[in-house]
Amino acid sequence: MGCFFLCGCENDRNVVRDVNKEGLGKDVAKKVVIRYSLGGRKKAVLTSPVMYRVQDTTSYVEFPNTLHVDFYNEKGDSIESRLDAKYAKYRDAQSIVFLKDSIRVLNVLGDTLYCDELYWDRSRTNNEFYTDKPVRIRRKMQIIDGTGMDARQDFKEWHILHPAGFVKVPGSEFPN
Repeated sequence: MGCFFLCGCENDRNVVRDVNKEGLGKDVAKKVVIRYSLGGRKKAVLTSPVMYRVQDTTSYVEFPNTLHVDFYNEKGDSIESRLDAKYAKYRDAQSIVFLKDSIRVLNVLGDTLYCDELYWDRSRTNNEFYTDKPVRIRRKMQIIDGTGMDARQDFKEWHILHPAGFVKVPGSEFPN
């Protein structure tokens, strides 16, 4: 009877290694809704179909299948801007969100930012969004292309570092 217990099944080492590699230290959440608040006021609401929380040498949160964020005004009662991206990664230690692939940010004025890489860093007050990659901003009557940009989170103020092409500026916006 003792010999019977010594005999058992054997797993393929490659299969065991693959299972451990995929599953350890990774939490999965589906149909995610995250509400951010500060001082009791709503600041943002993030939605995503799936979120991974990965515990590694440096832990991070990943949104591999799109995400949408509504950013709220100071009072927390109305949306100031909206962000959509196909991918995002948040590194806990740095408090920086890296966004990529088909990014779109829309503000209440109707201005829309399009780019393929964008960072969000809450420690950069009034310049929370930034990139050194190509950007396109579509306004009501114009399209502005360039490389590199920084912008406030509400996207009401933005600055393209290296604009390209012609930009129409109304006379009322020239300094006196």
